[in-house]
Amino acid sequence: MKRLIIAAVLTFAASSSAAAARSETAVFAGGCFWGMEAVFEHVKGVKDVVSGYAGGSATDAHYEAAGSGHAEAVLITFDPAQVSYAQLLQVFFTVAHDPTQVNRQGPDEGPSYRSAIFPQSVGQEAFAKAFIARMNGAHVFKAPIATKIEHGGFYPAEDYHQDFAKKHPAYPYIVFNDRPKVAALQKRFPSLWKAWG
Repeated sequence: MKRLIIAAVLTFAASSSAAAARSETAVFAGGCFWGMEAVFEHVKGVKDVVSGYAGGSATDAHYEAAGSGHAEAVLITFDPAQVSYAQLLQVFFTVAHDPTQVNRQGPDEGPSYRSAIFPQSVGQEAFAKAFIARMNGAHVFKAPIATKIEHGGFYPAEDYHQDFAKKHPAYPYIVFNDRPKVAALQKRFPSLWKAWG
């Protein structure tokens, strides 16, 4: 039911000019970046996903200082001719994380695990705001959406965080927290699913 409501929400502003571009970026924060990265790496049309930090300054863009303003986030490079920004938002809100949680996701707690969208253009910002407003208006979730629209640069995380789920599929945190999200993506969005190369 939730998927049908969100699909209906998407019809109000289908992406138009985005399809002309070959590559765009999106930045989302929604808990530990390992799981976010793993989910979006399985989306058709996504060319690259980088784990990192958004919302803080360059001087404190490292794991030990992430709580000083940064959110753990992912930078997604995608082909809008294959997957739209609207579809990425749909995945973000329905399988990548719980958008009703405030400063937490699963076992992780604190502002660095907040739900946020960092628009990469004026168009993305307007679309994301309208998307959230429509979902709240349609009462898609039992609780209000906690996702905020924020601004700031993106800084890649340390090398050992990149492709963590792919490199460590048996790591307990990945097994219990992130594999279910990837499975949900494949089940709910089979037309968007792609296997790891």
